Amino acid sequence: MGRTTRHGRYFHKILTLVDFLILNGVFFVVTLLNPGVMEIHGRLVWLLLNVAYIPIARHLGRIHKVRAMQMDRLSLSALRAVCFHALGFIFLLYFVGLDDIPWEVFAEFYVGSTVLLVLWWTGAHYLLKKYRRGGRSYTRVVIVGCSPTAERLLAEMESDSGFGYRCQGFFDIYCPPSFTHRKLYAGNLADLEAFVVDNQTDEIFYTISGENREAVQLVLGICEKHMVKFHFVPQISPYLTRKFRLDSIGEMPVLEVRNNPLERNANKFLKRAFDIAFSGTFLIFSPLVFIPVAIAIKLSSPGPVFFKQVRTGYMGRDFLCWKFRTMKVNAQADTLQATKDDPRKTRVGDFLRRTSIDELPQFINVLMGDMSVVGPRPHMLKHTEDYRRLIGQYMVRHLIKPGITGWAQVRGYRGQTEELWQMERRVEHDIWYIEHWSFLLDLKIVVRTVINAFSSEEKAY
Repeated sequence: MGRTTRHGRYFHKILTLVDFLILNGVFFVVTLLNPGVMEIHGRLVWLLLNVAYIPIARHLGRIHKVRAMQMDRLSLSALRAVCFHALGFIFLLYFVGLDDIPWEVFAEFYVGSTVLLVLWWTGAHYLLKKYRRGGRSYTRVVIVGCSPTAERLLAEMESDSGFGYRCQGFFDIYCPPSFTHRKLYAGNLADLEAFVVDNQTDEIFYTISGENREAVQLVLGICEKHMVKFHFVPQISPYLTRKFRLDSIGEMPVLEVRNNPLERNANKFLKRAFDIAFSGTFLIFSPLVFIPVAIAIKLSSPGPVFFKQVRTGYMGRDFLCWKFRTMKVNAQADTLQATKDDPRKTRVGDFLRRTSIDELPQFINVLMGDMSVVGPRPHMLKHTEDYRRLIGQYMVRHLIKPGITGWAQVRGYRGQTEELWQMERRVEHDIWYIEHWSFLLDLKIVVRTVINAFSSEEKAY
């Protein structure tokens, strides 16, 4: 197995301590920049700053215990922690009567703290994963059960060595011949306790059915006796591969098969506030774009400036989607998808499509509440009827409002769908976005959309 290290259990405490030092360091820098503000009540303000840190220290510690986290989730967690600290800190200041500190001081402190925390968390998590990939600071684990669930669990543990798991072996009442990790089979449950003691096991993952009372009680007893962490892994169908959200009905735990962050009111409010602010700001300055584009469209071919089409929106409800007209007026506009060299397109329309300018009137839909800035692209009614029969999960993409741009679009799945697999990949990306939504992910998609618009994507036609 190799030499093991146990000091990894203290990493999250070290990281949390550095968080504390960063907040204090930024505070003292702000104090030096604003000597007149802090000279009278500086020590009291410093004390309240650290009192406000106490409630969020536990939250930060839990974040640092997570074995793998993406950049956008780290940034969102840092922003959430800073906001909670700000609420507590400002409340304490007003409670003791220190309400004369200028808002600029708070802005300097929290902007600096947020930037440094994001940089520190990202760097620290990267170095920790690299350290674990080098075979250090790993966690010794035993998996109880020789089932497909146990095999899937080991596959996930081994998918990234940065997780830091080392499987010492499998234990079960019986190991079937079809079990693919028979070489790691260490014995019957009767041999588990001796093995755990001799090999200094850190954690046990139990994958046998929870209805086997004797087995559960035996393994739980071993864990409690030797202070080994116990994890219960439910036997879930291999056809249900997405993440689950734990809920409960009374005392009965329930796993929700689809996580939708936008079901939470706070996230709905944040996304809608962003939509209103973004679309409202754009529409104020829209005449600078709309007027010359309208003139160009009218000169290119006879017909209206705007093309309005009924499309499928939130929860399958129809709405009128706005676009700049990019084609000659034709009878197939509501049934036939545009192709690369579509003869119906005008020369101006071809440019508008390649640069995505034709989508800009949809900010009107966003302001009206039919669409969002970011979300699955809305499809014409005929495509909805066709693809809902061909793709089982197709209608899932309508659990949130459609968007002007989306995760599928910035990942290259846009334009004409000549084959079914192309629409399947688009739907998969849309569902991934729904289940992993965050405000920072929306910002990331907006930035990538702007970059793609200036680079004139090949599939934008």
